[in-house]
Amino acid sequence: MVEAVGVHKSYGGNLVVKGIDLTVRKGEVMCLLGPSGSGKSTFLRCINHLEKIDAGTIRVAGELVGYREHRGRLHELKDAEIAERRAGIGMVFQQFNLFPHMTVLQNLTEAPVLVRREKPAAARERAHELLARVGLSDKAGAYPRSLSGGQQQRVAIARALNMRPGLMLFDEPTSALDPELVGEVLDVMRDLAADGMTMIVVTHEIAFAREVADTVTFMDDGVVVESGPPAEVLGNPQHPRTQAFLAKVL
Repeated sequence: MVEAVGVHKSYGGNLVVKGIDLTVRKGEVMCLLGPSGSGKSTFLRCINHLEKIDAGTIRVAGELVGYREHRGRLHELKDAEIAERRAGIGMVFQQFNLFPHMTVLQNLTEAPVLVRREKPAAARERAHELLARVGLSDKAGAYPRSLSGGQQQRVAIARALNMRPGLMLFDEPTSALDPELVGEVLDVMRDLAADGMTMIVVTHEIAFAREVADTVTFMDDGVVVESGPPAEVLGNPQHPRTQAFLAKVL
């Protein structure tokens, strides 16, 4: 589902992602762990072309995102083409990023109608089904400001799912939540994983990674330090940097 080869990304003279090679199979859940500033979130944003990479390639479902290849060179696509390819990649951010002037239902239906050109009735019907799935059937007419942080994040997940993505990206989805609200978001993510959704999750929730991930990848200083099944990376890390990190967070 995702294949990254030699991915580099810098800001000015600061190299943030330094040659990442990474593969995520269809139906796999990969959790990206690492200290702040290790390049996790930047790499995640590169996958759906929210950040332009400086070198390397990223393919999702076999297709380049944001580029086309011609005679061995990459050429950036037009905005409309980028939006079309990005439509198959759901993204959930730390800060929810809901449209504050729209109701919950409007938040869920705007993109399917405008980007995928779906009929509004079909988009609304699926939106109600998704709100039921995340436990918010009674919030369709509410505005984001009236919801708790956990409820807003569950709306954000439902909004991403209403685009029918083949891949879901989560950028520290619980980091902005009060501790008592974390569980309700993680429960939704567990259900997605159980249904076979391909997911890449940047997270500090070690227990969630141990329980749900097929692969745990530890990053530091812009590179992949260690990657493998949770039992190996979390239970018996081989690299000293992984060992030092886990000793502080477990």
